[in-house]
Amino acid sequence: MRRSTPRWLRVAAVGLVVGSLVVACSGRSTTGDSGGDGTVTLKINFWGDFGLQDLKARYEAENKNVKIALNSGEYNAQHEDLQKKLIAGSGAPDIAAIDEGFMVQFRSQADQFVNLLDKGAGKYETNYLPWKWKQSLSADGQTQIGLGTDVGGLAMCYRTDLFEAAGLPTERDQVSALWPSWEEFLAVGAQYTAKTKKKFVDNATNLFNPILGQQQVGFYDQNEQLQMEGGPKVAFDYAVKAVDAGLSANLTSFQADWDKGFTSGAFAVLACPAWMLGHIQNTAPGTKGKWDIAAVPGGGGNWGGSFLTIPKQGKNVDEAYRFLEWLIQPEQQIEVFKTVGNLPSQPALYTDPAIADFKNEFFNAAPVGQIFPKMAEGLTPQYLGKKNGPTRVAVENVINRVQNGTLKSDAAWAEAVKEAEKASK
Repeated sequence: MRRSTPRWLRVAAVGLVVGSLVVACSGRSTTGDSGGDGTVTLKINFWGDFGLQDLKARYEAENKNVKIALNSGEYNAQHEDLQKKLIAGSGAPDIAAIDEGFMVQFRSQADQFVNLLDKGAGKYETNYLPWKWKQSLSADGQTQIGLGTDVGGLAMCYRTDLFEAAGLPTERDQVSALWPSWEEFLAVGAQYTAKTKKKFVDNATNLFNPILGQQQVGFYDQNEQLQMEGGPKVAFDYAVKAVDAGLSANLTSFQADWDKGFTSGAFAVLACPAWMLGHIQNTAPGTKGKWDIAAVPGGGGNWGGSFLTIPKQGKNVDEAYRFLEWLIQPEQQIEVFKTVGNLPSQPALYTDPAIADFKNEFFNAAPVGQIFPKMAEGLTPQYLGKKNGPTRVAVENVINRVQNGTLKSDAAWAEAVKEAEKASK
């Protein structure tokens, strides 16, 4: 769950056990140790919706000696806090979610995490999408720091009632046909805002990230060299065009105003990796049936997707691994997909009728069990780099300055390059 400000959102590539998750990086609670009665409390840091609430109750019922303490936080802050705890040598949670955008940073500190291969996790390698397994493997291939929860194949979620009011088609195939490219997407947005006098998208940064994810090279190449003039420039230009055209509601992901916007109609469409579905359902339950899912402009791409890790600082390593191992089993992965939308990282599950035939009634019976697996199986993941997380935050901050009116759009790219270069050091 970019998610970042989102899914960074926060978010939710697809929640926990199958969702986008990224780890909440808050400190470890004192309840993490075994109590006098033998009870063990496991603190789990994450953001967005990993589908953990219902699973927590079931696991506790089946394991009377374990209590699960769920600690949800803001996407960027969680990762930043985890890094601080690793440097300090204490305070990390028993289980920490880490988003793909930060994984290279943390896997380069593999000695700070329990090697899950030592716990027997190697037997699950063939269950995973090969690239997903490798993302959390140390450079020497000897340490696996995390097990993947979800992947974040892209789509677009839109409000059918708001599209209808603007004179736009509402059927998902017709909507998909409106925007084969991002230029055409912006043109549809301009039509919408002219007709309704309302904003079209939630935030320009939530355009920047999925567009960047579609590019062959992101912020960094395989040699860890910053590459701003490639994919980042393409994505940045579209984001700023959306701001200049008055399409962005400038709502920060996973904050109260953004959540309210799902209900109030503050925006009509947003980039929607699988992990976003659960957040929309939980945030705006009264809009059931008003949302639908269309294709993403530009064709495919990935945004988000998380891993669960066990920092070595934890006092309950064995219990943490038992819980983690339980979470990645098919029964739990399928439940998370059906409950909050997070798409599992294990492709064999995509042909299970429980997923393949699943239609989400909240999203106008969209065939999500077909939409998202097709995207995930065809992905060629982008290399993200050790400094990808801080660099993305730096560039997002520049986009937000344009949205807030404190930076002119014609000066924004030079500022983004400058801030990215600082973050890359």
